Amino acid sequence: MNFSALDLNLLRVFDAMMAELSTVRAGERVGLSQPAVSSALGRLRALLDDELFVREGNQMMPTARALELRQPIRQALAGMEEALATTAVFDPATSTRSFMLIGSDYFSTLLMPPLAARVAEAAPSVTLQMIDHASSEVFEMLRDGRADIVIDRSLEPPEWVASRKVLQSWLVCIAKQGHPLLASHGLRPGDAIPADLFCAVPHILRSADGSRTGTIDPALARLGLARRVMVTVPHFQAVALAVESSEMLGSIPVHFARTLIGRLKLDVFMPPMESPKMDVTMYWLRRFDGDPGSAWLRSEIAHALAAPETPSFSSSVERSEN
Repeated sequence: MNFSALDLNLLRVFDAMMAELSTVRAGERVGLSQPAVSSALGRLRALLDDELFVREGNQMMPTARALELRQPIRQALAGMEEALATTAVFDPATSTRSFMLIGSDYFSTLLMPPLAARVAEAAPSVTLQMIDHASSEVFEMLRDGRADIVIDRSLEPPEWVASRKVLQSWLVCIAKQGHPLLASHGLRPGDAIPADLFCAVPHILRSADGSRTGTIDPALARLGLARRVMVTVPHFQAVALAVESSEMLGSIPVHFARTLIGRLKLDVFMPPMESPKMDVTMYWLRRFDGDPGSAWLRSEIAHALAAPETPSFSSSVERSEN
């Protein structure tokens, strides 16, 4: 291989292609046009004597050689980024930096509206991207440089990942407005649904892997009860929309429920037993602790999640976070 013909931009294009599997999106990621990305790929293919990416449907899938190169190239680029970041000055007002965040629909719905408003005002040329991904893979994505910050429930991070708790939440129960069975039992929004009634109504459950067991089911089992989970979906937004148009019940985080009140025709109730508190945590690579851009964004995220909340739906649903 002729190393004199290899430049950093070719490696950046390769790294972007591994992340996006699309010449268009890879170009957007590194600030190049689609033809420029295709040209760079052509040079890489000639240098490495391998196709590297082969079209399959709408995606450019990596060859075995590309998969072999992915980790060492990502680590090399990450090392350079870290070295340069130690002396870098980050000015939000003029920066054109892009940040990749990972979070479920719950976290994106809760975080992105206030964060986007803050960033648009303070850093108009900064780009934010947020994607959803399985919790089991997020730390690998941080390590490989495919993400800058992860927002998730409390996980057990490896020692090279730093973390900060940014919010505490819990589950509440939602039903369509004026749910006939709940109304016939004299229940009003904010009331706790009795366990037997809770189990008598079919449920829709947010489940990323299709499991029909949620956090409340073990407590119900200890009472000799079981609910019927009729539907599972991967996103909380889908839970809320399905509940609004059916007589199913759903359980969603209280802060997410607050964002829906006034937008969807839903009533909010307490589950039959107290829901466990859930810590929402921000994760990032420990070696980027001193990166001024990362530190700025982490501060903006913390402030966005600490912003004044929308009006509560019932005082009985509000619980102390202390």
